[in-house]
Amino acid sequence: MIYEILSIIGVYGVYERWLKNQIDSMEKPNHVGVIMDGNRRWARSQNMIPWEGHWEGADKVEEFLDWCLELGVETVTLYSFSTENFNREEEEVQELMRLFESTLEKIIKSSRIHDSRVKVRAIGRINTLPQRLQELIQEVEEVTKDYDRYYLNIAIAYGGRAEIVDALKKIASQIKSGEMEPEMIDEEVIEANLYTAHLPQPDPDLIIRTSGESRLSNFLVWQGAYSELFILDVYWPAFRKIDLMRAIRSYQLRRRRFGK
Repeated sequence: MIYEILSIIGVYGVYERWLKNQIDSMEKPNHVGVIMDGNRRWARSQNMIPWEGHWEGADKVEEFLDWCLELGVETVTLYSFSTENFNREEEEVQELMRLFESTLEKIIKSSRIHDSRVKVRAIGRINTLPQRLQELIQEVEEVTKDYDRYYLNIAIAYGGRAEIVDALKKIASQIKSGEMEPEMIDEEVIEANLYTAHLPQPDPDLIIRTSGESRLSNFLVWQGAYSELFILDVYWPAFRKIDLMRAIRSYQLRRRRFGK
């Protein structure tokens, strides 16, 4: 058995090095969005309580961010909690809120975040979250506000349609106050009022979804209009570095025409 394991490790090592050489020779995606799906199903497959999978998924996020920094991905947007997720069982929602608090507390103290100068922002209807979580989000954003080398966006209490609605409300307020005329509304105006307006590149080049589901699930509805999709039939806690590299390699081999 030990020799079989070592053999597998050796094969993965060779494959990983080959992938690394391949993707380093071509243009990489600047912005990667991730729909981190399958935490609960992974937990059930391991005979664990369903929301224990979320904690395993959070550990995977730390690994994933390390891989992105290593590979030079400048912007990452993680779909962590949707507006619809509030409809889950109360005990699970409360556990998720505790998980988010723990994660943000780690980010505040993370040498990885500060040494790499990662600007961290939460995007979504933050005012619907518990007060303690809102305070931690404000603290994280404050301590990283001057960083501009990498960008990490945590989509929490987020919905793509809700984002567009909120953008339109802001635009309507500007029209009402006389700052803008209706005729001035175009795509650039809408983009300037989305949650992602702070990013140098709001639109993800690549969106990865785990668990094998083939849908966007209300994630970056506007920004993802021309994103390349990579669907992976593996639960998020089981996601590996070679899976990320495979996604990047697939992206590099596609011809992006943007409707032309």
